[in-house]
Amino acid sequence: MPSYLTLEASDPEVAAAIGRERGRQNDGLELIASENFVSRAVMEAAGSVLTNKYAEGYPGRRYYGGCEHVDEVERLAIARAKELFGAEHVNVQPHSGTSANMAVYFAFLRPGDTLMGMDLSCGGHLTHGHRLSYSGRDFPVVAYGVDRERERIDFDEVARLAREHRPKLIVCGASAYSRQIDFAAFRAVADEVGALLMADMAHIAGLVATGLHPSPVPHCDFVTTTTHKTLRGPRGGLVLCREKHAKEIDRAVFPGIQGGPLMHIIAAKAVALGEALSGEFRAYQKQVVANARRLAERLAGHGFRIVSGGTDNHLFLVDVAARGLTGKLAEKALDEAGITANKNTIPFDANPPLVASGIRLGTPALTTRGMDEAAMDEVGDLIAAALAAPEDAAALAGVRERVVALTARFPLYDPLS
Repeated sequence: MPSYLTLEASDPEVAAAIGRERGRQNDGLELIASENFVSRAVMEAAGSVLTNKYAEGYPGRRYYGGCEHVDEVERLAIARAKELFGAEHVNVQPHSGTSANMAVYFAFLRPGDTLMGMDLSCGGHLTHGHRLSYSGRDFPVVAYGVDRERERIDFDEVARLAREHRPKLIVCGASAYSRQIDFAAFRAVADEVGALLMADMAHIAGLVATGLHPSPVPHCDFVTTTTHKTLRGPRGGLVLCREKHAKEIDRAVFPGIQGGPLMHIIAAKAVALGEALSGEFRAYQKQVVANARRLAERLAGHGFRIVSGGTDNHLFLVDVAARGLTGKLAEKALDEAGITANKNTIPFDANPPLVASGIRLGTPALTTRGMDEAAMDEVGDLIAAALAAPEDAAALAGVRERVVALTARFPLYDPLS
């Protein structure tokens, strides 16, 4: 018989670690662009009894009995995702964005087929063809980037490379690109060379859902996304596609690359997708974008160079090398000051990824806490203060005190563990 003691009583070590993490989230400034804070409802669904249920297969076609209730949950998630994004077909089972991308590749590419995606150093993602990822290991890869002057996608280069290499699949979308993506332009290139087109909208899904970024759905054969960034749901993924590709995508997810779906997470996805259909969610996304622009402007006012000159979405890159720093040192200094960010390569970076010349900053999590443009001015000042003395422990401790005072005005999860 399982124990029904509380976590604190049954496993105080794990409970203590969770408590410390709760404190870190409450007392720090979360600026990692791929992170957010879910609602209590999403968290409740993710921690529900659905974690007990095996449900290999799809609603109405399971390999296990007793799936009538989880079928209902999965159908809700699918229906809400279709409504939110205007998609013909949605698979809600991928465990992550990486799994979602893998499903598309394994469904429609064969070894030797050429994949074309955005270079990691210019804002792409590991799964868009980096040599250390399965995507770069299993397929010949052609990488496109940005132009040196404007640091925006170079469509002349995209078209030239596509004509030269004739890829089977072109991937658009990014993990560190602050400008709007022209999906129609990618469609035109794909049509010219006879390629399939996939958009990875993991970072901008919340903006797409609310009309604050152009949607890739009308232009792409496949659209993948995570559910935990701007979409503000649990950690997981989705694949959206045209109906004619539905059977291949579903088979690629299960039994192709995954076994039993995580039904508790699918329930949490359904809750988050329902929240995203609300008017409040659109207001939230507008504030996310406004906050990103304001924070970029504030840091520019402190003399930092913002890659591409600004942002159209929820994130931007700061060139810290121009101030004599590395991304690695900047990340460490900010962490000491209670500000969580990540080092990130910038276009044409001379440093390797684990050192990097930039940092990536995003505003979804701070906006969830209720912060607005005035708060972004304070955040910008705190970042500037920390990076002005990146190895001065006393100075960073002083910044941390100011961070705690700011976050106290915008409480998060207490007393929820």
